[in-house]
Amino acid sequence: MFLSLKNVSRTFGSTRAVAGVSLDVNRGEFFGLLGPSGCGKTTTLRMIAGLERPDSGAIEFQGADITYLPPERRGFGMVFQNYALFPHLNVFENVAFGLRARNQTKAEMTERVNSALELVQLPGYGKRAVDELSGGQQQRVAIARAIAIEPALLLFDEPLSNLDVSLREATRSELRELVTRLGLTAVYVTHDQEEAFALCDRISVMVGGKLKQTGRPRELYEQPAEISVASFLGRNNLIQVMRLSSSKTSAGEFKTLEGGHTLQLAVKHEDLAPLNKPVYLAIRPEHVQINGAAENSLRASVREIVFAGATSTVRLDANGLLLEALVLSTEGLTVNQQCNVILPPHYLKLLRNTD
Repeated sequence: MFLSLKNVSRTFGSTRAVAGVSLDVNRGEFFGLLGPSGCGKTTTLRMIAGLERPDSGAIEFQGADITYLPPERRGFGMVFQNYALFPHLNVFENVAFGLRARNQTKAEMTERVNSALELVQLPGYGKRAVDELSGGQQQRVAIARAIAIEPALLLFDEPLSNLDVSLREATRSELRELVTRLGLTAVYVTHDQEEAFALCDRISVMVGGKLKQTGRPRELYEQPAEISVASFLGRNNLIQVMRLSSSKTSAGEFKTLEGGHTLQLAVKHEDLAPLNKPVYLAIRPEHVQINGAAENSLRASVREIVFAGATSTVRLDANGLLLEALVLSTEGLTVNQQCNVILPPHYLKLLRNTD
């Protein structure tokens, strides 16, 4: 395995920032660490970089234990959220900073710096002062500095969060293309779900210092394994239910605690909770259907219609069970109107709660 974290933990005072994290990153992979602020993802990245030492566990890189190896001997490039550029140095000197520590000749250093600046589309910017650059240009200089050393691994700590929305989207696609073209392996920390989905091959979702689920973006979105993942990744209708059916059948039957509705869906025996323990079902708003006749059809009234351009959100009340549907057209729908709400069984997910 290219990079492995094995049961890594880190505590600051009485706060356990990272709790038993294990993950593997493949060579050439763009890997994401996604989670809310304070979940431990930046601390995990800093332990990979060698800027923090784990209290327990091990970090291996290409089969070698690097847990206690100093950062300068790891050969990793890192791009920080605030870019960490030196204001007293021009662009060339900023990009060359890591190369000077590697005893490059002047000719080699010049070639590498100019090549890195070309890769980030800043040719001829070497003599510019850092404070003359826009935020997007400063971010590119930080990336150029990271790739100039030809790193074995590239680490990103929310590098786009200080850019405005349009620049962030443009830079995002350039960044993905650059990493792919150079054949680099990257670990990318972000709290932005859209950003992680657009950039990363695989993603680990972190909540409360723990890895909750790892998978490809579509897998995480469509098949969240537990409540914390479903809650964090986009909008989900979370429905608290009690199981009615036997654990010996694959046809699960559940009663909603709000509204008293009976819902059917296929289940696996190992996913079932005890009969007397409430669990959650999840369904995305875009999978909720309004009107028609099908299994899991509930009577409801329209509480609110929120127009948002290409789509609209319809908020519904099914006898106290509040639901959201995402629709392309609201034609024929009005507030307080009675309707049928359909929760297709194949879109309902039974969630675990491991907290």
